[in-house]
Amino acid sequence: MIYRKCPPLAAALIAGLLALSSPALAAREQVPEGPSDQQISDFSIAGYGDKGKKTWDLAGKSADIFSDVIKLNDIVGNLYGEKEQIKLSADKGDFNKEQGRVHLEQNVVVTTSSGARLLTASLDWDRKNQTVSTSDVVNIERQNMVAVAAGATGQPNLNRVTLEKDVTVNINPPEKTPQKEASETSKTVITCDGPLEIDYEKNVAVFNKNVKVDRTDMQIYSDMMFVYFLAGDPAPESAGSKESSGMQQMNSKIDKIVSRGNVKIVRGENVSFSDEATYTAADRKITLSGKPKLVIYSTEGMGNASFGN
Repeated sequence: MIYRKCPPLAAALIAGLLALSSPALAAREQVPEGPSDQQISDFSIAGYGDKGKKTWDLAGKSADIFSDVIKLNDIVGNLYGEKEQIKLSADKGDFNKEQGRVHLEQNVVVTTSSGARLLTASLDWDRKNQTVSTSDVVNIERQNMVAVAAGATGQPNLNRVTLEKDVTVNINPPEKTPQKEASETSKTVITCDGPLEIDYEKNVAVFNKNVKVDRTDMQIYSDMMFVYFLAGDPAPESAGSKESSGMQQMNSKIDKIVSRGNVKIVRGENVSFSDEATYTAADRKITLSGKPKLVIYSTEGMGNASFGN
């Protein structure tokens, strides 16, 4: 632990307050009873693993010390994982030593060494269960994919995240061709009522309830949708390490889309219906299964033609 600009009485109090978060300290220190009105500046606390390796730290420009809770301002925190590092920041928050929870408020930002970034108005970090959660609107950016929703729960490294409701995902791969038309057809917006479950390690996102894929060349509607992404390059090296984590990053480019339940696909004037549909991005091919029906609009005098069973 590190304490700066801290009077002897406050230092003794802080050591007691932090005892429960460290078994080694708990054997030597006792936690004072009752609240305290101690205020200190440049406060810092850290946690260590079994082998004495730092696993997390939390710092604030000022702190109000109470019996169970430390209230902080201008917060910066770090989580030191084996493969990835996470940084958290917020204008204010509090640390509950007994529950092992950190609550952050106002301008909350979480960034990971693999390139993910989360922004929200409040966030709860459960150190014991290694989860982060919020009921506020959350914005998650990773490569060229941006997801916005109301409420989220996930791992601190953001490799697995569940977005609760009112989900919008914008996918816009970098332009690799001088033809504007080719670039425009790569843009994809996916919406759903939620939840949306994203697993960046398995390169898949599962959308639920009233799902819609909107591209310039087509629209897909369904009850449920699995979006598979191409695997990207390994995550960049972490600070202090000369090697990458070796973990594959999820690419923002879509590999295939599997839609299930009341599937409707609109391509220009033509509409198809089925129980399930698979779209492969490489060849832009759609395979319908489960009572497929195709409605084709013709400009050659035959009107509308319907095919299906």
